[in-house]
Amino acid sequence: MAKNLVVVESPAKAKTINKFLGKDFQVESCYGHIKDLPKKKMGIDVENEFKPNYQIIPAKRKTVKKLRDLSKTAEKVYLATDLDREGEAIAWHLSQELDNSKKGRIVFNQITREAIREAIKNPTEINLHKVNAQQGRRVLDRLVGYKISPLLWEKVKRGLSAGRVQSVAVRLVCEREKEIEKFVQKEYWTIVGEFTPLAKRSLLEAKLSQVENKLVKILSEKKAKQLAEKIKEKEYKVIKITAEKKKIFPFPPFITSTLQQAASYYLKLSPSQTMRIAQDLYEGEEIGNEGRVGLITYMRTDSVRVAREVQLEARRYLEKEFGKEFLPLRIPRYKNKKSSQDAHEAIRPTKIWRTPEKMKPYLSPRHLKVYELIWRRFLASQMEKAILNKVTVDIRGGKYLFRAEGKKIKFPGFMIVSKERYEKEKSLPPVKEEEKLKLKELTSKQHFTEVPSRYTEASLVKVLEEKGIGRPSTYAPTISTIKRRGYVSWRKGKLIPTLLAKVVNELLVKNFSTILDTSFTAQMEEGLDTVEEGEKKWTVLVDGFYKYFSKDLSKAKKKMKNIKKEGLQIVPTNCERCGAKMILKFGRYGEFLACSNYPDCKNTKALVNKTGIRCPFPDCEGEIIERTSKKGAIFYGCSKFPQCKFVSRETPIKESCPHCRNPYLFRDKNGFKCPECSAKIKDYRIEELKLGEIPYKVVKKRINAARVAG
Repeated sequence: MAKNLVVVESPAKAKTINKFLGKDFQVESCYGHIKDLPKKKMGIDVENEFKPNYQIIPAKRKTVKKLRDLSKTAEKVYLATDLDREGEAIAWHLSQELDNSKKGRIVFNQITREAIREAIKNPTEINLHKVNAQQGRRVLDRLVGYKISPLLWEKVKRGLSAGRVQSVAVRLVCEREKEIEKFVQKEYWTIVGEFTPLAKRSLLEAKLSQVENKLVKILSEKKAKQLAEKIKEKEYKVIKITAEKKKIFPFPPFITSTLQQAASYYLKLSPSQTMRIAQDLYEGEEIGNEGRVGLITYMRTDSVRVAREVQLEARRYLEKEFGKEFLPLRIPRYKNKKSSQDAHEAIRPTKIWRTPEKMKPYLSPRHLKVYELIWRRFLASQMEKAILNKVTVDIRGGKYLFRAEGKKIKFPGFMIVSKERYEKEKSLPPVKEEEKLKLKELTSKQHFTEVPSRYTEASLVKVLEEKGIGRPSTYAPTISTIKRRGYVSWRKGKLIPTLLAKVVNELLVKNFSTILDTSFTAQMEEGLDTVEEGEKKWTVLVDGFYKYFSKDLSKAKKKMKNIKKEGLQIVPTNCERCGAKMILKFGRYGEFLACSNYPDCKNTKALVNKTGIRCPFPDCEGEIIERTSKKGAIFYGCSKFPQCKFVSRETPIKESCPHCRNPYLFRDKNGFKCPECSAKIKDYRIEELKLGEIPYKVVKKRINAARVAG
């Protein structure tokens, strides 16, 4: 008897589904896309409504042949690829290649017995609107990549790439770096007083808030000292106590971008790592007596909608475990963004009773942490809000007003489940209005305005989502691409644009201002959404884009600066051989300096970021320089590599240790730290210690104490 053939993307998914369907079904994997545009040419007929020339991917020919042979003898073929645009396009290509008249498309949001069997009972047709939206994206990206990349090869260096979303992401990173470079740090001060109720010993800490009914702004130490002297002389009393209730609502369930951000913040996982783990949890894990089962719903989604029956299941679980008071009166409903596709559910556990504690024996530590993050966020999203009691105490002495704020959780609500960070409690001692207080101590604290933070992978995902650039399936691949292409390096998780990125970005922004505009890119994403909804033809969308793009392209071919020939004069260095200026160029192994008198003078030299610090290794005459790993991570090594293997991840500072005379220090939170003797040194202590005024015994004692502390 002929079996029914079910085709999915991955072997793991096939293994899970096969368990649910039994002996009348054969589940096979196509291993992702079977067709794509040709690798070595554009493959788009611009003159014929941008018709794409799809070809079977060479590495998939054996797989396609096997599936084609199986489909000939199968009773019926079910195309069970993922429910997003990419999955629909894969199903469409499979339907063209598999030789069976009885083909059905099945979709499911979770890989469970009930969901799979329900899908088999209700096969549908391939959603051509989704297919067309995917085609539109693929053609747009191919046009940009295959038209701009060769131009960059010609003008900058071979091997560079550009992309419709990728180049906008690089632009965001470069613009943030410009903000950091232009940032001017400003000093400001705060004054905090410790007050004691006359009849009690408890302390009440309050911050100077107003002077003469105007918000206080202290910009110098001198002003802070002057104010402090005047404040000490006053008598103080409580003039007002304000109590209010603050409601804290739970976050909605995870979507792709928020899962990536939370996993980065709490688990230190990159978006690509998070998505790989989520894919495993979705496709199925071996869970004791249950066997192989999918633990979460589909992880590429931008919808916060949750099926009603699942919400009811969550309410039953919550009532049993925590009580009715933790259930909101109405089932929570969260609003999607305008561009979200409501056909998908949010990311949630497939069964709420599969708690992280029960799953612990079956999952790896990383998989368990991601699962717990998803499980707790979903459960918290279905719970009652938390209530915080907030108390504000105003203390006046003459024209000076101090303010103290206290917070206490009255009802924890969803917080008993969620492990995410919310406002901390801060208790205040009991005081009454008109009660006199004694000022026990006054402290002036110096602060500085904070420089804008560089993007992390998670914060870049967040801004891409906020600006409407890309969609759930594109965030992780986009960031992986700009890292792989050498457009960003990173230090301690922060993305730093390389010199190459800055040059390429400047050229593209100057010559392709339209397609690199964030709002224009967002409009194109919205256009693809209208294609998916069947309101617009993908060819019309691409044609509108290409009219702008082709004009910019023709201008750029003539006007774009040729860095490959002209170089960049960014380093004030002259050639040692002929005296001409050295210019920056980009080669196969990175940037280098070349003589501007080329070809008469062929002098070149490597461009390295020197620190001016000698290598600490004995008998080494090298210098510590900044290096970049193959994966883009910045580290520091010796200029005599490979003879000298010195390496450090920390940024060295050209300041010798006053204790052990090590030639460099690392920047620490409160000053510096010596990598040799582990001594922690505040900035102002370095010069003092260098004077030799502190006895050796004291110094040695501090070093030992620092080692213990470190």
